[in-house]
Amino acid sequence: MIHSVTNIRVRYAETDRMDVVYHSNYLIWFEAARIQMLDEIGIPYREIEARGLFLPVLSVSATFKSPARFDDRLEVHLFMKRKPRARMHFDYEVLRQGELLATGQSSHGFMDRQGKGQRPPEDLLAKFESIWAS
Repeated sequence: MIHSVTNIRVRYAETDRMDVVYHSNYLIWFEAARIQMLDEIGIPYREIEARGLFLPVLSVSATFKSPARFDDRLEVHLFMKRKPRARMHFDYEVLRQGELLATGQSSHGFMDRQGKGQRPPEDLLAKFESIWAS
C-alpha cells in the first residue's frame, strides 16, 4: 500500500456564504494529493504527460461527515491499496486535528493524446511494484 499526506490550509475563496468549504474543493484537494504522491514516489505527473499519457478520472465520489471552514489546517490522506494495472484506484481521508471530515474515492485510467485507452508502460508498473516491495 502507498500512503501519502498532503497539508491544506483552507482559503477564504474555498468557502461559501455559510462559512463552509464548498464541496467541489474536496475534489481539487484529492487531485493535489495524487500529484504530491506521484512526486514522492518519483513519477511526476508532468513526466507521465511528457510521455504522451494522461490519467483521466473514470469515477470519483466523496462523503462528508463534518464541515471544513476558512483557515482550517487539514491533512488529506491518500491511500493506494491496490497495485495499478489498467486503472489506478485511490481512497482519501480529510482530517482536521485528527477529526475525520470527509472520505472519498477515485479511479483513473491511462489514455494517449487521442483519448484512446492504454495499458500503463512496464517501467511505470515496475516503479509501483518496487514501492510496494519496500
